[in-house]
Amino acid sequence: MKQDGKQIALVTGASSGMGRCFVRKIAEKYPFLHEIWVIARREEALRELERELPETELKVLAYDLADRRSFSALSALLKQESPRIRLLVNGAGLGNNGLVENQTPDGICDTVDVNCRALMMVTRLCLPYLGRGSRIIQLASGSAFLPQPGFAVYAASKACVLSFSRALREELRHKKISVTAVCPGPVRTDFFRAGGISISPVKKLFLAEPERVVEKALEDAARGKAVSVYGISMKLVRLASGILPEGLLAWFSGKLF
Repeated sequence: MKQDGKQIALVTGASSGMGRCFVRKIAEKYPFLHEIWVIARREEALRELERELPETELKVLAYDLADRRSFSALSALLKQESPRIRLLVNGAGLGNNGLVENQTPDGICDTVDVNCRALMMVTRLCLPYLGRGSRIIQLASGSAFLPQPGFAVYAASKACVLSFSRALREELRHKKISVTAVCPGPVRTDFFRAGGISISPVKKLFLAEPERVVEKALEDAARGKAVSVYGISMKLVRLASGILPEGLLAWFSGKLF
């Protein structure tokens, strides 16, 4: 594939939360990039980000990743511009808490569509434009390490992201393209409010600042790490998930969270 030399980063979920924070940090740490492509549903929020970063060239793409037509639009744009993607960040995500029986079918489908299908499709579409030294950052969650009654669909979708990232990492190893799954605990963003998610008192104790999580994620990706975990609490959860029986983990997380 002939490339025109344009070097870019591509970030989904860029209008708010972790995705928006990734855009800011990438603009700061990767000044050699020609553009950062920012994807989210809310165009005005992306335009605000564009105004916030006047010295950074942003390509605003108001795509709803729950809509399959977005993939066709992204595919056509990539073919037209043929960029070299140095950094891909899949930061788009949805979540709802509550018992599965109380969630709407549309809510469940949207969570799986955005957290799993869209992440995989965007990754697949970008793969031909990634090269040696490129990095993929997939935003998973500490929820990926253990089943969470009351948060079952979201946690399962993030376990999917973690498994996908680990397998993809091995597939791309010979191409020298790294894949890092970011698995933070609760982060102080609008994610919970937007999803109507109530935060347990225990989770509130471990709320992390998004800037610190993103900073560590970029550092871990630069080091080629498979998984980026911020904070002692999530590191303990990850350790426990490899030691304790799954049934006990599910019971404990249900009681705790």
